Amino acid sequence: MASIVNFLREQFSRTQPLPAGTHHYQSQPDEPAYRLHLRLQKDGCGVLIVNAATMLHLNPTAAEYAFHMMKGTPPEQAAKQIASRYRVNRALALQDFMDFRDRVQELIHTPDLDPVTYLDFERVAPHSQELTAPLRLDCALTYRLPPGDKAEHAPVKRVERELTTEEWQTIMDKAWTAGIPHITFTGGEPTLREDLPTLIAHAEKNGQVCGLLTDGLKLADKQYLQTLLQTGLDHLLFILQPENKASWKALETIMPEDIFTTVHFTLTAENAKSAEKTLQRLAELDVKSISLSAASPELGDTQYALRNTASTIGLSLAWDLPVPYSADNPVSHETAEDNVPDGAGKAWLYVEPDGDVLPAQGMADKVMGNILKDPWEKIYSH
Repeated sequence: MASIVNFLREQFSRTQPLPAGTHHYQSQPDEPAYRLHLRLQKDGCGVLIVNAATMLHLNPTAAEYAFHMMKGTPPEQAAKQIASRYRVNRALALQDFMDFRDRVQELIHTPDLDPVTYLDFERVAPHSQELTAPLRLDCALTYRLPPGDKAEHAPVKRVERELTTEEWQTIMDKAWTAGIPHITFTGGEPTLREDLPTLIAHAEKNGQVCGLLTDGLKLADKQYLQTLLQTGLDHLLFILQPENKASWKALETIMPEDIFTTVHFTLTAENAKSAEKTLQRLAELDVKSISLSAASPELGDTQYALRNTASTIGLSLAWDLPVPYSADNPVSHETAEDNVPDGAGKAWLYVEPDGDVLPAQGMADKVMGNILKDPWEKIYSH
């Protein structure tokens, strides 16, 4: 009898966290634009994602602070609920809640922060925690390339067909249901798909942060660029062709717009000597973020030196973004077995134009399933 009483006492005294689930908040029209996604885990811990760029791992108390902040719970009411659930002083709970809210607001409104920033939150390695779903889905809409690009530089023979608009919308809905807050459209060249604005608008309707990875040449058309921005495009990865005047012209058109832009620069034997001047020119255009890779392992030392140059002139480095297939695509050696990015297959997944899912771009020998045909749980368990 005593053991039953002790069991019941333990059950009623145990702190019950908030139910697992995904919550979304989008800023109001009178606020600067931002999005928050909160993924609550079964153990009460959470992952708060700010603008799909900054990820905070939260203990159960902090996760509940984030929940109430996103739901607009009055501070006194939030403090009352938190004090009751975690058996802490209400005044202390209120102070902690207000402090948490202030720090998250600082994170939201401080420009040009490093992609993983904690502001005194508990430090956790970005991909060390178990996740119930990826944080990002990279969708290769097509492996087609613009005229003049060599077809052999895109794996067109890997897919028999491209998915329809409706099929891609189904995939985005499936991702949203699974709790994936971030969609990026890549390729090939995704602007070759006439339905790109429609797909961006669908991600916006779901509440997903949406990015585009492109050579950017079509974005030199201001009307087309405005169409993408108005349908809900949140950020851009611009694939720079430093020898191409049209590439620089497109970038000059994009940079004055209100969209966060990362410029990808692939170091080659041909452009290595002028690479520092390229970085300087990017800085003069007010570029803040770059993604830097090398077309061959032999350029590793030069690439390392350029990273230092980038830091010196105020360019931050983005390291975990996919790159559309191109003449200078570095995927073949960057995804070697001993150099697979930590987040591949866990923090992000890559979907090919026919719906096959890979851990990351270029890992064609590791198909995890087809996102239209196979259950999500089966795909992610791989």
